Amino acid sequence: MRSKVTVVLLFLNVVLFAYIYYYDLPTIDARKNLEARRRVLPAEVASLDSFTRISPTGETVKIEKRPDGSWWLTKPYEWPANPNAVSRIHNELQFLEHKTSFLVANLPEGDQSLASYGLANPVLTLQFTAAKKNFQLQIGANSRVDNNLYVLSTDGTRIHVVDRSLAETAGLPLADLRAESIFTIPVFEVRSLNLQTAAPSNLKIRLRRDAASRWGFESPMLARAARNAVEVTINSLNALTAKNFLDPRDSDLNRVGLATPALRVTLEGNARRETLLLGNPVNPPAEGTKATSTEYYAKIEDKDVVFTTVIPTALLEVLRSSQESLRDPHVVDFEPAIVTAISLTAPGQSDLTLQRLEAAPGGQGWQAITRSAGQAPVTLAADPEVITTLLTTISQLSARKFLSDAPSEADKERYGFTRPEREVTLSLSSGGGPRGNEPTSFTLQVGVSPDQPGVAFARIKDQPFVYEILPDILDNTPVSARHYRLRQLRELPGTARITSLALVSLNPAATIYSQKLNEADKNWDAALAVEPEAVRKALAAVLAQLRNLRARQFNTDTFNPDHADTSYGAQPWKYRLDYTVSFSNGADATQSTPSSLFLTDRLAGMTLVAGTAEFGGVTFTVTQELLDALFTLTYKTTNDPGPVEATPAPVAAPVAPTPTAPAAKP
Repeated sequence: MRSKVTVVLLFLNVVLFAYIYYYDLPTIDARKNLEARRRVLPAEVASLDSFTRISPTGETVKIEKRPDGSWWLTKPYEWPANPNAVSRIHNELQFLEHKTSFLVANLPEGDQSLASYGLANPVLTLQFTAAKKNFQLQIGANSRVDNNLYVLSTDGTRIHVVDRSLAETAGLPLADLRAESIFTIPVFEVRSLNLQTAAPSNLKIRLRRDAASRWGFESPMLARAARNAVEVTINSLNALTAKNFLDPRDSDLNRVGLATPALRVTLEGNARRETLLLGNPVNPPAEGTKATSTEYYAKIEDKDVVFTTVIPTALLEVLRSSQESLRDPHVVDFEPAIVTAISLTAPGQSDLTLQRLEAAPGGQGWQAITRSAGQAPVTLAADPEVITTLLTTISQLSARKFLSDAPSEADKERYGFTRPEREVTLSLSSGGGPRGNEPTSFTLQVGVSPDQPGVAFARIKDQPFVYEILPDILDNTPVSARHYRLRQLRELPGTARITSLALVSLNPAATIYSQKLNEADKNWDAALAVEPEAVRKALAAVLAQLRNLRARQFNTDTFNPDHADTSYGAQPWKYRLDYTVSFSNGADATQSTPSSLFLTDRLAGMTLVAGTAEFGGVTFTVTQELLDALFTLTYKTTNDPGPVEATPAPVAAPVAPTPTAPAAKP
């Protein structure tokens, strides 16, 4: 039964396909043939190469396709064409269909002629080339019915009745056929930007982009350019539009200032270049006023047409001051990741070298080496975070002003480079950096002048450029190994425990808190559970900070049990934090080590100094977390006087009444 059903279904499918093949396909072919017969223009129009529109008065508009695929107006003047308008015209011609048609040869039979249909003197004559063939289409009068158009076929043998959209599209105003933009090279294609001012300065500036998309000045000096600023400027140039086009009879180049243009702007792309010439302002702003934009006469260098364009004042200022406005303000250019060593020198101080330890995990370890005359070098571990901050500070050092590109020896002395206040030498790994051709080292020099307080000067040694900078760089690059010392003083392993904790006041002597863990306790949960919530949180923070003891900064590399040397002067120790660390040696063996931190009073909102004889003896400023926790524990005990008891107001003694004098007798 199932086999019979399958055979029947197969038979029906065969019948259906046969029907489609013998009956429906001829219908489809007939429809296609009908559409082809209704098409007014031949199929070659799909590959349109040029389009010309001629009016009855002889005004001609011509659009041509160039080898690179772009469309250009070539008559009445040369200008980039609007691609949307060209596409609209092309589609209209390619898909133009008639509603009816009749032969020109049959016109005399009805006493008709081409003039009867407005084709003796056509409203528009359309000439176009496609597939290396020339075609002509003439548009006549409106039809008597449905307001259609009469057009004469390309071979002149047939009159077609078509929709009015042909005249509307082919007759677009010239303003709609031309592109608005002046420059046609997009920013990603631009390889160079050239600027030239008029005499007497006649300054020529050339910026070029390398293979790594980095911009640099090639003229009048070799210097780095700011990529973002350059590309924003190019985008602003591409946004300029032509406002009005002057009649050739009014295009006196001397009158509009284009015989000797005030500014030349050239964009160079892939095998093409475009140059904009700016002449006189159309309506110069009144003296003493500053407009946001100004309209100028302009032209493309190799084109005859003169037009006007509105230039924003900000863009014009950037172009005229491009030597500074487009220059990279960063004094140095390097990748922090490829720095292998940093050397810092200052007058009267020992030389300091910060060296990367490649053997450290991820190459993030650093050491500080101090070299003094007649003494062996002193080495200590350096803090990677501090080094990273130092490199970031140097890489972001920016010029407030570009002072000189060719300083004399007298200038160098005036800027303080004969005896620099700071010299920072960066050693780079070989072949590193984005360009791959950076030198293996360079030296940044920072000078100061007693005649100019509040400013500093910077330059790269053996380079001519001098920059004015903020003097903050001197504070951010101290030549002191203590500043770069590793902030991590202690990090207890997971098997170590703090078994006792005591915070005592030294003057007056008093115990603020003291607790020791029972042998059965593995943590401080039970010991802290009995404390108030604020105290419990503070003690937990103190314990966490002691396990991972870290300095915010170091004050001295020594410890004095009498006082602390701080930026506020010598400060007495006010508290002592005693704690015991127990280390497990395996099995049940443990080793206990007592430790102590001496503490000053809180000196400022973020400053509390600690000292210890451990770690070689050191005095340092504690972290904010430890400061806040200790303040919670000490303020209530030593500084808070507690609530003030209300004192009853004194009771006033009763006042005896004043005797009244007896009245006088009459």
